[in-house]
Amino acid sequence: MSGCKGRTRGRSHHVAKTTCRTPRVAGRVSTGFSTRGSRRRPIAGRSSFSNRRARPFRGRGLSVPSPPVLISSRASKTLRDLKGVALRRTFTRRDFLKAAGVGTAGMALLGANACSTEQGVQREPPRRPGGVDGGQNVVLIVVDTLRKDHIGAYGNGWIRTPNLDALAGESLRFTRAYPESTPTICARRAIHTGTRTWPFRNWDPPEGENISLRGWQPIPLDQVTLAEVLKQNGYLNLFVSDNLQQYKPAYNMHRGFDVWDFFRGQTTDKYRPIWTCPPERLNGAFIANPDSGTGGEQYFAQYFANTADRRDEEDWFAPRVFNRASEFLESARDVGPFFLTIDVYDPHAPWDPPEKYTNMYSEGHDGPEPYAPVYGPSDYLTEAQLDRMNALYAGELTMMDRWLGRFMDKMEELNLFEDTLVLLLSDHGMILGEHGLVGKPHYALYPETTDVPFMIRHPEGRSAGQTSDYFASTHDVAPTILGHLGIEPPEQMTGQNLTTFFSGGEPEPRPHFTLGYHDHVWARDDRYAMFSADDGSDAKLFDLEKDPKMNRNIAANNPDVVKRMYEGYVLRDAGGPLPEYG
Repeated sequence: MSGCKGRTRGRSHHVAKTTCRTPRVAGRVSTGFSTRGSRRRPIAGRSSFSNRRARPFRGRGLSVPSPPVLISSRASKTLRDLKGVALRRTFTRRDFLKAAGVGTAGMALLGANACSTEQGVQREPPRRPGGVDGGQNVVLIVVDTLRKDHIGAYGNGWIRTPNLDALAGESLRFTRAYPESTPTICARRAIHTGTRTWPFRNWDPPEGENISLRGWQPIPLDQVTLAEVLKQNGYLNLFVSDNLQQYKPAYNMHRGFDVWDFFRGQTTDKYRPIWTCPPERLNGAFIANPDSGTGGEQYFAQYFANTADRRDEEDWFAPRVFNRASEFLESARDVGPFFLTIDVYDPHAPWDPPEKYTNMYSEGHDGPEPYAPVYGPSDYLTEAQLDRMNALYAGELTMMDRWLGRFMDKMEELNLFEDTLVLLLSDHGMILGEHGLVGKPHYALYPETTDVPFMIRHPEGRSAGQTSDYFASTHDVAPTILGHLGIEPPEQMTGQNLTTFFSGGEPEPRPHFTLGYHDHVWARDDRYAMFSADDGSDAKLFDLEKDPKMNRNIAANNPDVVKRMYEGYVLRDAGGPLPEYG
């Protein structure tokens, strides 16, 4: 494998400086410059939209016209000049984009203007009783369904994610991060409590829950949440989300938050009468199986009813979430230390961004739009439909990225970066035709689903632009935040404090990692990845050194490796046999 000189493999998961010239395989990407032919492309730091001309889309010969030029020809030189230089707060995001030659229109699209929404409530801020004045703030950003390999900083060359790339350039970026369990609710239980949700013992879904996935339930009442600990230490806690799974009546992901705002209407949220769905919207969606839970007729009818009143881009969900988060910043900055959680559902399906975003990646499409997948084999889609689905996902991601940039501009405007720890991660990815599949089937634990981005920006810029191949995970979030703030975590929080990397230390070693998704398990070490049913049957094994994308199953010829990983990794980490449910 190619890699940085001086970087070791195996159990020493140290932080690597950005000395590589090529991205590494198997998720071991180092920041710096990647090569494509004879041209050099910045993949981290203050990256922004390229002015390059047409680029092949997914290798299938479809040339996509570039959007209008948004950055001058001096941008690449500016990025090269800044390579390896830690950006201090005296050189702001706006300064960077100006130095890179981004004009007024370009800065608007890249998120370089302050939010255009109304300011937060203007009032005399109250003082927090028992507060810790002078303590640092924390911003936690959870992005649903964000594929790691679709971000420029992680090596993607065709999707425009300038604001994610900019944040990555100022952060410690983990190249081997995985959720300890997935999907949505399971991952968030771990994020909020700092303890593993898997192996899904004592699964007890609330009455009326229509999603029957193991571990999918509210946070147990005997587990304390990160927000509750911070509140006891004088923090003002704020939460904004459009994730419909978290604001169901029986759920309690907002425990410990002083202020929360849930935007209604995502996917199947029963927000508007389903019969108010505009018929033309339903006719414009490709529905392969009307009865499918995802991508079916009821699914789309509810979503289109919920979003029938959208007119401008600001009416889409990601803009609304980040705009409200910006308002929260305005109202919280003078109150004392605050903890702000932003949980944005996009780029989760349905993928129906404003047309200008999809047009960045597709020349158009004849026929109904494949806005959402039917989980399972992809053979119900034509090649053109599959390409279009990829373009729709990419467009939704780029839209989310733009409004993330608007939020970061607000942080810049309020001078919050100097005393705010920022974390960004995802809960899972999405298969978009790879392995002959679409969606995130629980039995298909391939990198497109399991590999997630995870980055931490230190207020002082420590480890900016560096990478770590430590097996970081969702249950590390709470201990990491508390460790940075000098607050002792509750005994229940078994995750690791990742801020030890900032001072030259390391968390406890993780020579392997395991995760669970419903009735399937996954494990990996430095050499192999394996997934199987909970009882070890139907195991699939992959050699990550030779096959990082996990395309060649070698389980039949390596039963000893499968046995070692299942018994030595899965059952050991689970503390014994996995629970059985009827």
